[in-house]
Amino acid sequence: MEILLTYIKTFAVGGLLCAIGQILIDKTSLTPARILSTYVVAGVVLGAIGIYEPLVKWAGAGATVPLTGFGNALARGVREAVAEKGLIGVFSGGFTASAAGIAAAVFFGLVVALIFKSKDKVS
Repeated sequence: MEILLTYIKTFAVGGLLCAIGQILIDKTSLTPARILSTYVVAGVVLGAIGIYEPLVKWAGAGATVPLTGFGNALARGVREAVAEKGLIGVFSGGFTASAAGIAAAVFFGLVVALIFKSKDKVS
């Protein structure tokens, strides 16, 4: 029963974040790129002030997989690097904390690009 509750919490939080993004796409003139950037910045801000981490502990992957989770990882990395290295941590902490995710995205993007043939967008 506990695992089912974990799945429900994860789905609810992740689904809510996606639903908010879809509403922003449908009801505003914001471009998808601006919405994605806003999600990352929101994750950084919420992580920096300590609000996002309790959500991550409660919802798990529902909070870490969306782009707000990436922003939170950046904020957490910077906070830890500043505590260890001082001011230079501001510049290196975010890269260190998110390097594995960025490397995986680039690698799998390359693999998919090599496997599938791209087509021109038909309007």
